[in-house]
Amino acid sequence: MNESNSNNAVGSMTKYRWVIAGLLLFATTVNYMDRNVIGYLKDYFCDPNGFGWTSTDFSILTSVFTAFYATFTLFTGFIIDKVGTKLGLAASLITWSIAGLLSAFVGKGLGGQLFARAIFGAGESGNFPASIKTVAEWFPKKERALATGIFNSGSNIGAMICALIIPVILTAWNPNDGNALFCGIFHGWQMAFIITSIIGFVW
Repeated sequence: MNESNSNNAVGSMTKYRWVIAGLLLFATTVNYMDRNVIGYLKDYFCDPNGFGWTSTDFSILTSVFTAFYATFTLFTGFIIDKVGTKLGLAASLITWSIAGLLSAFVGKGLGGQLFARAIFGAGESGNFPASIKTVAEWFPKKERALATGIFNSGSNIGAMICALIIPVILTAWNPNDGNALFCGIFHGWQMAFIITSIIGFVW
């Protein structure tokens, strides 16, 4: 009986394991794509014709994200242990996607952007605790390193995608360029946040 139950447990754990690995890969890709957006907006944020921020202002913004990310990793890990990986990762992804959208609409004031970035850091902090725990739940020990490598590769994939699409978005929605593809109500920096955040809701 015990042997039968053990075999059933292993079979259940691994039945959809590679689909799960794919979903974790997607979540991590979105995670790093979203967090890298801000780096491509520094020039605009610090441009006198943009936000007019100082380098110190921008440094404070990135530091707030890092501080909240590091701090909330402890809390999100505890919460994910309580609510489960599926709900925990979904809540995390939704939180950082909403925060990304918020960044597009709070304007150029440092206070508003700091608030949005703090929520963003708190939300993103749940990705790795949830992903690592999910691998432990769905994969036998002999496959966990491979599964971890698969989802963790999303960190580089996300950064690469961000490098490819953000310059294009900034150019396409440039109100100061008469040849820009789109000249709607949103600027390029806003669309960078909006587009990357919407992708997160697909998950």
